[in-house]
Amino acid sequence: MTLILASKSASRRSMLDAAGVAHQAIPADVDEAAIRDEMLAQGETARAIALALGKAKALSVSADYPKRLVLGGDSIVSVEGRMFEKPESREEAAEHLRFFSGRVIVLDSSAVLARDGAILDWSSDDAHLEVRALSEAFIQTYLDAEWPAIAGCVGCFRMEAMGVQLFENTVGNHFSILGMPLLPVLAMLRGQGLLAS
Repeated sequence: MTLILASKSASRRSMLDAAGVAHQAIPADVDEAAIRDEMLAQGETARAIALALGKAKALSVSADYPKRLVLGGDSIVSVEGRMFEKPESREEAAEHLRFFSGRVIVLDSSAVLARDGAILDWSSDDAHLEVRALSEAFIQTYLDAEWPAIAGCVGCFRMEAMGVQLFENTVGNHFSILGMPLLPVLAMLRGQGLLAS
């Protein structure tokens, strides 16, 4: 049986493709902003919010596809306690990059497996990415090359592309940095018999 990925993320799809996991992408219809805002008002952490969003996405799609395994996930970017969303314009992306310059991005990533409207398993992870000092000239050159491709990227970067130039150092699992804790996901899929053990 084919896995359903409750996401339109190109990065998550690419990871599953490369790992040999057959899947179809069916984006979840979830009000992410409402969930995020409510949890922020309750003082929840970025990791908790990423996990809640992953659960909401998995459950939303699972309800419409009985007996199918559904994988939901989300990533939250925060810098010095401030959480960031996907940039809505090139100028907003530039503003984000100016703020990131010389600081550490904390990226919290979640993955949630559901079936028949129930959570089966989940995993979350974080990574720390040290952004080098970015000149205005670099930011504009970078956006010339990467916008609008990074419009769907909460941290304004694709690590598999020119985004790698933003960083001096990264600490954390490479797959989590790409947007999904892939090794735990593969273990969950083996546990559910979708992949050979």
